[in-house]
This record gives sequence, structure tokens and C-alpha cells, in this order.
Amino acid sequence: MNREEGGPQVHDPNRGSAGPLEVALVLRLRAAGCVFAEDEARLLVGSGLRGAELEHLVQRRVMGEPLEHILGWVDFCGLRLAVGPGVFVPRQRSALLVECAAEVTPEGATVLDLCCGCGALGAALAYLVGGIALHATDISRDAVGLARENLPAGAQCYEGDLFGALPAALRGTVHTLLCNSPYVPSDQLRTLPPEARLHEPRATLDGGADGLDIHRRVAAEARAWLRPGGHLLFEVSDEQETAGLGLLQEQGFRAWSRDRAEMGATVVIGRAPA
Repeated sequence: MNREEGGPQVHDPNRGSAGPLEVALVLRLRAAGCVFAEDEARLLVGSGLRGAELEHLVQRRVMGEPLEHILGWVDFCGLRLAVGPGVFVPRQRSALLVECAAEVTPEGATVLDLCCGCGALGAALAYLVGGIALHATDISRDAVGLARENLPAGAQCYEGDLFGALPAALRGTVHTLLCNSPYVPSDQLRTLPPEARLHEPRATLDGGADGLDIHRRVAAEARAWLRPGGHLLFEVSDEQETAGLGLLQEQGFRAWSRDRAEMGATVVIGRAPA
């Protein structure tokens, strides 16, 4: 179950025709404004609940609660990961950030996932690249609890503000630092759909005046934690691409970017001096 801001995107060409219950749910979800009503109805019916229990889930979705919070999981990069109320739901477009990280991360590397949320990025990268030593941190206790559930055995997860909770021994050892920090400009929060605006913490969405406040903080401190030639990767909007490259260059990184228009995904990548 992957979604952009408007709802999940799950497409299964092998699924059969919808039954009467699923068809009825599609109509209700469409009427409530759910963009991907067919996929959502299939997932709700697939929960195995019926009667009053299923109706309770449907009512929560009709009232605008994110489907991932209702079901308790999200499908991200082929992994089913636990999510829950009060925690940011990974977006499909963040798969590009994982892909870019995998391209610069050798097997056995030390990886740091800042602003890790439920641990989706770190878990997906660990799935793609063998034997990494994974560290993750988030300021939210709820997010850290879910990350510890989702990350592979041996991963270390810390609760704190950015680098603040990390062990000093990690300094200068990180091959890859990936960070999906909030990047919505403060004055644009009101334009987000209700399921994000009302059900995900503001701290996971609000990136300050231009959306890059956290990115600047991370870029300013990252080189102390990266090994020579290590990489720092951010997700940004396409409008922030030039500014994102600039803030990395200001901190001495060699910077470039990748984008995938069909996903609405843009990633800026910086390589520390060797």
C-alpha cells in the first residue's frame, strides 16, 4: 500500500473482479472523495473483517483518517511495514531516495537514517544492500517504537533531535546518510489534503519558510559524521532542487540530483571530500 498525498496507490493486474461488498465500498469511498477508491476498497475487504468491525474501519476512512493508519501497515518498496496514528506514512515517491542510496552504498557499509519515521527508508535499503550496519534516529517516540519493529535485526534506533542521540563512536564512520526530513513550506501546509494535515504530526511536514530548514541543519553537521567520500541524500520538491543543491555545495559537498517526474520525486545527493 503506497500512496502520495491523496491516497494509496496499489495496482494489481492479477486481481479478479470485485464482489458486491467491494463494489459497495468503492461507491462510498468515491463519495467521500477518496482518489483511489477501488484500491482502498480491496484492501479494506482484504483485511478479513466483516460486519460491524469492517464498518468501523470504513467510517474511519470516510472521516478522512489515512488508510495506512487504519490498517496498521504500509507497503513500501515491496516491504509490509507497521505504521500507526501520529506517525508519518511513507510516500511512494521516497522509493527514489532508497534507489539513489543503494547506488552509492557498498555491502557492509555503515548507514544512518535521520528523521527515520517508521524506519521505511532504512528497512528498504537494508533489503537492497547486504550486510549494512544500520543506525536510525527520530525525535518522535512513537516513530522510534515503530522503527524498532520494522528495522532488521541488529539495527540501532535512537530517540532524539537529528544527531543529538547518536553515539560519539559513530562520528566519521558513516558511508551513507539518508534523510527524508520535512520539506513543505510552512505557508503551504494548509494546501495539503486533510488526511495529511489533520492526521500526521506537523513536525513531519513543516520544513519552515522555504521548506529547507531541517536540510540546512543536517547539511551543516553531516560531514562530522560521514567518512571521507561518504554520501548525504535528501528528498526535496522539484521547486527546491536548485536550492537543495546549493546548500550542499555551501557545506563542501560535490552535489548532483535525480528526479522521476512520474513519481513527483526529486533527490539531491552530496559526496563529501575524500
